[in-house]
Amino acid sequence: LQLVESGGDLVQPGGSLRLSCAASGLPSGLPLDYFAIGWFRQAPGKERDFVASVSRQGGGTMYAGSVKGRATISRNNAENTVWLHMSRLKSEDTAVYYCAAGPGVDLTQQQNLYADWGQGTQVTVFS
Repeated sequence: LQLVESGGDLVQPGGSLRLSCAASGLPSGLPLDYFAIGWFRQAPGKERDFVASVSRQGGGTMYAGSVKGRATISRNNAENTVWLHMSRLKSEDTAVYYCAAGPGVDLTQQQNLYADWGQGTQVTVFS
């Protein structure tokens, strides 16, 4: 399973972004809804942190406290795509954002349960 993130950009505080995660190369016989999808981020000099997760069918979501109320994760399994929309961006949101797929799990922030990771997309919030 390959994941490719896009949508990262330079934005001013208070702005918004929509990050996309496109999945391809699904193991034969497995649809994307076999996988939980999560977004994580890593700021310079810091560990990678959980941002959001969406359930396999898209009906359930989970957010880190730092982004709750400012982030919306969604997915379209037919299009093999997951999005993370973030608004009211702050300087502390600056990080490389990664999407990850967890086979056979649902709504988890445990990084070790996510088997496949994208290369990341840079989000920089500056004034």
